Amino acid sequence: MSSEPTQNPAADEEAIGFDDLTRDIAEVPAVEVITTVAVHLMSAAAVKCGLAEGGAKDKDLDEARKLITALAGLVTAGAPEISNFHAAPLRDGLRSLQLAFREASLVPDAPGSGPGEKFTGPVYS
Repeated sequence: MSSEPTQNPAADEEAIGFDDLTRDIAEVPAVEVITTVAVHLMSAAAVKCGLAEGGAKDKDLDEARKLITALAGLVTAGAPEISNFHAAPLRDGLRSLQLAFREASLVPDAPGSGPGEKFTGPVYS
């Protein structure tokens, strides 16, 4: 028997125990889903702020603004549901991104007008 993949992907998944490697979404606690989504938004926003390895090459402040605003909405709405223990680091990360955005902008937004500040209030350095 060959170890090369067959022409039937479903058979290949069964052979490697694909079902054993995945987790049913029904088993995932809400706090884990919320924090995972928040971390993905933070990572994407950091890249778009030019904070990742690619630096200025990946910088796109219009995209960063959208990601930070979405993150602020999620963190603000989700915080009461996930407890302060989980929400505090998300708030810290959000604030850091808001400040990084302000620093990266050639013309900074007025306090209260930056990304996500309609949800968090003004962010000062």
